Amino acid sequence: MIAPANNTKTLAIIPARYASSRLPGKPLVEIAGKSMIQHVWERAVQTPSIDEVLVATDDQRILDAVEKFGAEAVLTSSEHKTGTDRIVEALSGRSCDWVLNIQGDEPLVLPVDLELLIQKAENTKGTKGATLIFKITDEAMLHDPNVVKVTLNQSSQALYFSRSMIPFPRSPQSSNFTIWRHLGVYLFKRDFLLQYHQWPRTPLEQTEQLEQLRILENGETLLCVEAENDGVGVDVPQDVLLAEKLIQRQKI
Repeated sequence: MIAPANNTKTLAIIPARYASSRLPGKPLVEIAGKSMIQHVWERAVQTPSIDEVLVATDDQRILDAVEKFGAEAVLTSSEHKTGTDRIVEALSGRSCDWVLNIQGDEPLVLPVDLELLIQKAENTKGTKGATLIFKITDEAMLHDPNVVKVTLNQSSQALYFSRSMIPFPRSPQSSNFTIWRHLGVYLFKRDFLLQYHQWPRTPLEQTEQLEQLRILENGETLLCVEAENDGVGVDVPQDVLLAEKLIQRQKI
């Protein structure tokens, strides 16, 4: 693990929405004896460089469940269209240097990877935002629109995010390429997050339904950090069973 470079404050915010169209009540779905939101919170609080962890939700049931296992939560508007909107509301009145957005449906993200993301971002000059990625080895993921792909430049910055396979291997002999999966974790400089949030939604963002494209369409960069461990975004009921199997193998 990389040693912390300084004393900058990192606030982790976990956005948790109840009304998921594909899996209603998703943050409260039980996985290996705990709610999904509790798994995410436990990984955040075990990360050395995270100073504070907050759950931002639109539903009293989630807030009650979070407070029951001893975490801090705030109730935010139910009108927000994105997790970023929810995070910005929860951020009001709180000071920090960096804001870590850990999606509430990423229960397998590990503290070692959260720490790696924070340290890489803090030690890479000019970084305003960063995110985690992992190499795809399962061919089914290549064609699954729920699995977001990202392609990079030679400085490990995102060129594009898509629900389609990118890059597309035009020649059957193509072998010198990697297809990366985007994991649902972002780290932003506080001021940059607030700036990005003010920008209007962009055409590619609306086409792919991926809000991170707004950053690229406005000419900014997003550093991509390869995680040491794969994760599973829980989007549909069958993802719960897979997440449960994988969590039981992890030692947290």
